[in-house]
Amino acid sequence: MSDSASGPARSPAIIDSRLIALDADLGSDKESVITALADRLTAAGRATDRDALAGAVLDRETKSATGLPGGIAIPHCRHETITTPSLGFARLSPKVDFGAPDGPADLVFLIAAPEGAGADHMRLLTALARALVRPDFVSALRAAPGPDDVIALVEDVLPAAPTAPPTEDTTGSIDGSQEPPESEPSERSERSVVAVTACPTGIAHTYMAADALTAAAERAGVALHVETQGSSGSTPIPASVIAAADAVIFATDVGVKGKERFAGKPVIASGVKRAINEPDVMVAEALRAGADPNAPRVEAGATDTTGDTDSADIGWGTRLRQILLTGVSYMIPFVAAGGLLIALGFLFGGYDISDSASTIVVDNSLTNLPDGGIAIYLGAVLYQIGSLAFSFLVPALAGYIAYAIADRPGLAPGFTAGAVAVFVGAGFIGGLVGGLIAGFAALWVGRIPLPTWARGLMPVVIIPLLASLIVGGLMFLVLGRPLAAITTGLTDWLNGLSGGSAVALGVILGLMMCFDLGGPVNKAAYAFAVAGLDVSNHASLQIMAAVMAAGMVPPLAMALSSLIRPRLYSAAERENGKAAWLLGASFISEGAIPFAAADPFRVIPSMMLGGAVTGGIIMATDVTLSAPHGGIFVVFAMDRVLWFFVALVVGTVVAALSVTLAKEFTRSESRSPAAPEAGSQPAAV
Repeated sequence: MSDSASGPARSPAIIDSRLIALDADLGSDKESVITALADRLTAAGRATDRDALAGAVLDRETKSATGLPGGIAIPHCRHETITTPSLGFARLSPKVDFGAPDGPADLVFLIAAPEGAGADHMRLLTALARALVRPDFVSALRAAPGPDDVIALVEDVLPAAPTAPPTEDTTGSIDGSQEPPESEPSERSERSVVAVTACPTGIAHTYMAADALTAAAERAGVALHVETQGSSGSTPIPASVIAAADAVIFATDVGVKGKERFAGKPVIASGVKRAINEPDVMVAEALRAGADPNAPRVEAGATDTTGDTDSADIGWGTRLRQILLTGVSYMIPFVAAGGLLIALGFLFGGYDISDSASTIVVDNSLTNLPDGGIAIYLGAVLYQIGSLAFSFLVPALAGYIAYAIADRPGLAPGFTAGAVAVFVGAGFIGGLVGGLIAGFAALWVGRIPLPTWARGLMPVVIIPLLASLIVGGLMFLVLGRPLAAITTGLTDWLNGLSGGSAVALGVILGLMMCFDLGGPVNKAAYAFAVAGLDVSNHASLQIMAAVMAAGMVPPLAMALSSLIRPRLYSAAERENGKAAWLLGASFISEGAIPFAAADPFRVIPSMMLGGAVTGGIIMATDVTLSAPHGGIFVVFAMDRVLWFFVALVVGTVVAALSVTLAKEFTRSESRSPAAPEAGSQPAAV
């Protein structure tokens, strides 16, 4: 069945022999394989630009690996250069790593859909994903003697040429629900389990996990109803089915939509890939949880959250990190808005405006300007707005730490804990401790058994009242003074740093900022800097300068490296390099993530070296910065500006040269054979 044989009234077939490579050596890395398959699609007239297609697929790879257990990979994308929904297939020899946990892949499907073909793309992806959990289908692909046999196998499991999506919900449907039209538990089993599957992109893994769990439940003789919360939407499991279920499985990498529907049910929670890898184990665990009165349960009043507090599979180290990162993430907007407004206040009113801003704002107006005129008045207004926004830093940190633990009922006690921490002088450290206490206090209070008539008061009255009383009392009566002493001691230690000790601190902060490019270590260094930011504290301004300058290095270094040695990078990376100039200049370290994700062992150490150099120079030359964000666009808030840029340029050059040399002298010698066009650039190696 070839698209060349299709008449004008018919859509081309999704796959034909020109899109298939059997037992082929397409290179030693996934960039080469993707480029080779993109070349086949372009040569077949299904895409207009091979490099753009390959770049879009590789960009998707940076978000999460598409390798699956069992030697399978399904790279995919939507893109405007694709003219026909298409499926390229390669059976590789040798295998190539696509990031699967059990090793490299020998079966690779490249799924490409036009930009506007959302429904068609989803039908193709979900049908293929469901087939890939069937051992017989995978085995048949490995044994297929020729392209026509592959086409026959694929067409048996894929929809025909794209048409309107189905309107009825049936078992195994692709529109989100796994349940039968009649929402009754299966008559062949007295035990019933419900499940929710969801991955960040809501495409392949969501549906593969659903089908893997369904197959496992059939083997165990259990009725299973799955709600797939994917890109094509979802059909919620009826309340009657949830009520009859013995337990619930959450196989998700994101928050569960409508989580409160499952309140009180025994729960087994994990990432979505565990449901693909260990579906039988998860079903067995759910059955055991359903019979165990002490099993973890979905909390009453639970809603969507960034992490599952109910998970028995997530270690407390990981869970604690997620909790703290939630608080930091919600705190940063207050920091950015407040800090930049304060910096603008300095720009208009000078640094002395901090002493008189509140008086000027209260006593003056646009018709009654203070001495110094409109500039001083605007500077005072901007500074005061920024100060008020910045004052929420610790309460927001504590509030959203508590939110990450206890959901919405934790917000009020968490913000209260943060406000108490500020009041007693415990600062950032007090906010961290208070937020944790508030969250766990709210969680504990929420588990107190109450009569049915009183449960409605729990999230809005009882939990905020009792949890706020608990955390407030502990902070005032027990913890406040010790935490304040620790904060004061840390501040005094920072103020006493000079010479080699200050440079060492700058080096450490530079290493942290470049270690994970926006991850937990990066955010810990950044939070340390902004929490202590005080225009009257010289050491805190040095630390802020070191953190910001070092955080700018990775994207700028990768932009420079991809400019001076473009042949070391794929087309997608070269495009990312162009954007990284602005991202780096704006202090957005995440601009280097696509490069680090593709080549972490050469990129990350190089970036850390450059960041350490920059941080050390900043501290050695006594550069200060009073704005917590903005990069080169807050140059007006810097002191010793020349040295700031010297440190930034030196660190960027060191990092760029390091990563370029690492790629140059350790790169693979193999090349993709699928780049015959003159002047085409080789894939990154």
